[in-house]
Amino acid sequence: MSTNTALPDVLDDSDVSRRDRLREQHGAKAPLLALAGGVLLLVSGLLSWSYDDRILGDISIRFYPAGIQIYAMVLGLVAVVLGVLLRRRPGWLNPGRGLAAVGWGSLVFVVVALVTIARQAGGSININEGGWVALVGALLVFAAGFVAQRFELNVRTWPRLPGWAEILVIVVLMAVLLFTTAYTLGLDDSWTFVCLLVTLLSVAIALVGSGFGEYVGFVGGNNRRVLLLAAFLVAFLFPFTQDGSDANMSIATQILIFAATALGLNIVVGLAGLLDLGYIAFLGTGAYVGAMLSQSTFATIGWKPPFLVVMLCGMAVASTFGLIIGSPTLRVSGDYLAIVTLGFGEIFRLAMFNLDGTNGPDLTNGPNGIPAIPDLNFFGWDFGKVHTVAGIPLGRFSNYYFLLLLLIAFVILVFSRLNDSRIGRGWVAIREDERAAEAMGVNVFGLKLLAFAIGAALAGLAGTIKAHQDTSVTPDQYIFLESAFLLAAVVLGGMGTVAGVLVGATILKLLPEKLRDAADYRLLLFGLLLVIMMRFRPEGLVASKRRQLEFHEDDEELVQLAQTEHLEEAK
Repeated sequence: MSTNTALPDVLDDSDVSRRDRLREQHGAKAPLLALAGGVLLLVSGLLSWSYDDRILGDISIRFYPAGIQIYAMVLGLVAVVLGVLLRRRPGWLNPGRGLAAVGWGSLVFVVVALVTIARQAGGSININEGGWVALVGALLVFAAGFVAQRFELNVRTWPRLPGWAEILVIVVLMAVLLFTTAYTLGLDDSWTFVCLLVTLLSVAIALVGSGFGEYVGFVGGNNRRVLLLAAFLVAFLFPFTQDGSDANMSIATQILIFAATALGLNIVVGLAGLLDLGYIAFLGTGAYVGAMLSQSTFATIGWKPPFLVVMLCGMAVASTFGLIIGSPTLRVSGDYLAIVTLGFGEIFRLAMFNLDGTNGPDLTNGPNGIPAIPDLNFFGWDFGKVHTVAGIPLGRFSNYYFLLLLLIAFVILVFSRLNDSRIGRGWVAIREDERAAEAMGVNVFGLKLLAFAIGAALAGLAGTIKAHQDTSVTPDQYIFLESAFLLAAVVLGGMGTVAGVLVGATILKLLPEKLRDAADYRLLLFGLLLVIMMRFRPEGLVASKRRQLEFHEDDEELVQLAQTEHLEEAK
């Protein structure tokens, strides 16, 4: 079946843009360009890129690819595969869109690599032949992606594989995810990390744009329980890939705490549509409760209950604060609610400074906070010691990682159950149109207050674990910028979804850790990322089809997919 969408003859040249004319004239060359560019990228991985083996890893050796040489070969391989598929034009794939993503990604990747080599080696004269061959290959793939967009998909019929084959696809994808995650966290050089990130993003976007991504979603939809089990198994096995190192596990635990807190905020913002700019205060409430009831010599409360009781106390206190703050403030909405919650976040931080025994009750030790919080000990399992499991040492952060996995599982369960319940549908109705929801009999104020209370409770629960993992709690940890990053994780990942928030939290916590060379430009890069997202994908990285329709109402393909998704949910 041909998927060539040539323009009708009735259109005059004046009605056709220059870009479309170029695509019509040279569209048939797209497979050849893709193959040529892909082969050049593959060849460049076998050549030397720089004479200095200290730049971007050891990329000076020929016929022994490493680092960015391997990344170039991956991009070349994807370009070759898409070029072959474009020539054969299968009815259920759209390789033209994928080539466009690989073209952009290859070009950005090669430019970043060459600029880095030139800057660190003292000029572009020090770039070896591999870099220039890669640049020519990237330009060819970019040109192929530009002209290949004339080939559009007419009909998609997803082939159904046997059950065991679909499960095998999920297992292979999860194994690739585990390996890629472990390899990514193992990179120390910032610019090598950037090159890998560009490669992974371009390949991922290419697969999604070509139709592979939706096919994986189709397979995952047929095996949801298997997919969920495989995802948690991959997360569980991750510490066993670190060989006892705590460097990457420290980052992983911070990501999990951040993600658990962001999921709680997702209830308030993503489901109920309430803009909360002071949500970090609830995490701080749980952390201070955990610190004050801990075994620390600086703890200000004499009661030392078991940690399970401490977790419940942290949830209860944070939820109470949510009710206290929500009762008067939820009478307003929109910008006014954002301003009030912003004020609450600052009031909490300043209150923690003043509860030092001089300006108020002696509860928090003021700006000094509560240090020397001991590690947890569950049934003889000391979280501060190294434990050996299956011959692999698991350090302190690995121990907290497993506990935080249980926390994430609990938060996801709560979020999913609420989202699928009448309460969740009431929140969505309030988010869409508060007046219409109230006219239909929805208890608007009560559901708003419940969203605040539940979201605060989940953040307080995460805070109690954070206090022990960090070994100290101070007011400076809970500034407004942290609330802004939590909100950005929800918006960036996709409001109202679990996977989206996990992706957003991972990106916003991982990038600052790996891009320490660009620490001075952190906020600038953060702002540019949000601007780009709002321009090209305002619904978030991982958004439901119904959410996408709010921003892309004219996309007929999305309408059909959203209707299919709605029918599946109804079943």
